[in-house]
This record gives sequence, structure tokens and C-alpha cells, in this order.
Amino acid sequence: MIELLNIDCMEYMATCEDDFFDLAIVDPPYNLRRFQNDRPTSRLDKYGKMRRWNNNKINNNYFIELFRVSREQIIFGGNYFDLPKTQGWIFWDKHQPAPSFADGELAWTSIDKPLIKIDLPYFGTNGSDIERIHAAQKPVKLYRILLDKYAQPGQRILDTHLGSGSSAIAAHYFGCDFVGCEIDKEYFDAMLKRFKRETSQIALF
Repeated sequence: MIELLNIDCMEYMATCEDDFFDLAIVDPPYNLRRFQNDRPTSRLDKYGKMRRWNNNKINNNYFIELFRVSREQIIFGGNYFDLPKTQGWIFWDKHQPAPSFADGELAWTSIDKPLIKIDLPYFGTNGSDIERIHAAQKPVKLYRILLDKYAQPGQRILDTHLGSGSSAIAAHYFGCDFVGCEIDKEYFDAMLKRFKRETSQIALF
């Protein structure tokens, strides 16, 4: 079952029991100093706006709730937050063509496994998404790789910041119970259209 909610993730998690989810795969806003003004940047999405950082402030209460409701966690941008030490880092090699951007992204995990590298281009073909509806969109294939490595079909998976819905599309084809939250109504509506369109296909993988 896939459940997509236009709601503040903190409000939703407050309704969940402890350890309700087997795994949380989340992409909370991070590196906020790069987006403190409204000047045009390459991070603007198709709506001509950046992620609504003011509606998505991340603090310790967010992580307290996230760790309470999920047994294991994968947190993109984990290097920007004060999280426990771990050996289970994930490095996503994005094949970034622009020299002014980082070569990849780091994800912190609570999972006791050695660091892994995911080699997946951010632009172009070979696994990257052609349609982009969100400034921080990640490829569906990236989430499918994470599910294959860290989850099992039938488990309960949480995404607190849905954005473009790539995680939900991957979860649909993976066969797990999934709940995703997105507070921004414009992004939520665009994500829902994308999800319905892409999950109507026979198969993606």
C-alpha cells in the first residue's frame, strides 16, 4: 500500500507508534546557507521557486521523532546534521558536470554496514529522471537501489519529505508499504500527478 499525504511530517509522526516503520529514507532540507536569498539559482524548479525552506525547518525534535517511529534510517545530507557516528555512509556519485557543485551526495545510515558507493548520473540517461518537478529531485532508480540493498518487500517505509515522489514510485514497484509526507501543496499536487502517471506503466525495472 502506498499512502501519500499533504501534511507536515511532524504532525504525521506524532500519530505513529514507536518503531512503526522498518526503515525511513528521508531527504530533509540541508545546507540552508546556500539558499538564504531569492536570487536566481540552478536550484529553482519548474515553478520558478526554491524548496520552501521556511516550512521545512529541521531541528532536533525532527530527528527524535524520526528515530522513534522507525527502526532504521537513511538520511540524505546527514553530514550537515549532528547525528551519531556511523560506518554505514552512502556516497552517491552523481557524475556532476558542473565544477561549482559537489561530485556527489552523502547519506547517513543507522545500518551497521560498510560505506557503499552508488554510481548513478544525476543528468542525462542511464537511470536519471527526464522529467524534473522539484529543485532537489533524486532519480527513482537511486531509491530503488536503496530499497534493494536495505529493505525487503512488504516492509513499512517512511519518507518525511516526498518532494517529487521518486521514493514513492520506487516503493510502488518494489512492493512495500510506504507512507510519504509533503507539506507544500504545489509540490504535492505535481508529485501526485507524476506518481499516477509513472505507476500506470507495466514496469520500470
